[in-house]
Amino acid sequence: MPLAQATVREITALRDRYPHPRSAILPCLWAVQNELGYLTAEGMAEVASILDLAPSEVQAVSTFYSMYFDHPEGDHHVIVCINVSCGLRGADEIVEHVERRLGCPSGGTTADRRFTWESTVECLGACGGAPAMQVDHHFHENLTPERVDAILERLGSQPRPGDGNGAIAAPGAPAAERIEAPDAEDRPTPKPRTARSAPRKRPRPDASDL
Repeated sequence: MPLAQATVREITALRDRYPHPRSAILPCLWAVQNELGYLTAEGMAEVASILDLAPSEVQAVSTFYSMYFDHPEGDHHVIVCINVSCGLRGADEIVEHVERRLGCPSGGTTADRRFTWESTVECLGACGGAPAMQVDHHFHENLTPERVDAILERLGSQPRPGDGNGAIAAPGAPAAERIEAPDAEDRPTPKPRTARSAPRKRPRPDASDL
């Protein structure tokens, strides 16, 4: 299925921002994933065509970065850090709690397709607030089982992406991940789906900042 015209226009505009079209691959892949929920072979081929690149060049980039998905995942993506700082401050307990709470192992997706989660040995760079996890590009620090429950309950009670109640960030908004400390006000920012369709999506960095 071809990409929506709005996505094609975004990819074309991104191509024209860079001296060489290859430099636009990352934000163009975000545009495809934002529409479809993951990167399809057809979507990447369309990106390659617009950028006048070989499909293999686009596919190679997509497989290098873990934030791009090659199959449908849950509405929300949860990554629990288990590197040294987080490990020393109880990350293993958090991982066990998330697994019990969501009812699926690391790398799995819940039966209702609300959450896909994984633990990672790679540092999330939030050592000062360990243990930490990243949910839809937002950091949550100083985790406890109770705080994890509150975060998951809040996200689970929100309308699914694409139900029309989400808020999209204004063009040009900073793409930096927001760190949510235990006392920080929760301001969920789900990104809505285009009218086109059914696939799930999570909030993504704004392409203008890449």
